[in-house]
Amino acid sequence: MKLITAIIRPERVQQVKEALFQAGISGLTLSRVSGHGGEQEIVEHYRGTRIMVEFREKVEVRMAVSEPFVEAAIAAICASARTGEVGDGKIFVQPLERVVRIRTGEADNAALTPVTETRLVPV
Repeated sequence: MKLITAIIRPERVQQVKEALFQAGISGLTLSRVSGHGGEQEIVEHYRGTRIMVEFREKVEVRMAVSEPFVEAAIAAICASARTGEVGDGKIFVQPLERVVRIRTGEADNAALTPVTETRLVPV
């Protein structure tokens, strides 16, 4: 099991989400983050004052996947997040020691499988 964390451009979130879903990866978490990588700093003017923008808005996408989905997730993220410009982001892959699904108590790979039960919505 691996924890995959990708830092991507906010405008690429929809494409990345769709690519991951097509690869069979539906469980993910998104967070808005700010960071600094290889991009040039931006100088803006606000009310006559010069402001240096050092940190760029990014989105952090995190997912826990079983071993067979690791390369598929990386390929999906790379293909859908890449613009070819500096600032496209990074992917980090880390080992996961243990995963537990809180609702059922299932552990490890069983906790990573998608929930397929039919849910009835009262009318």
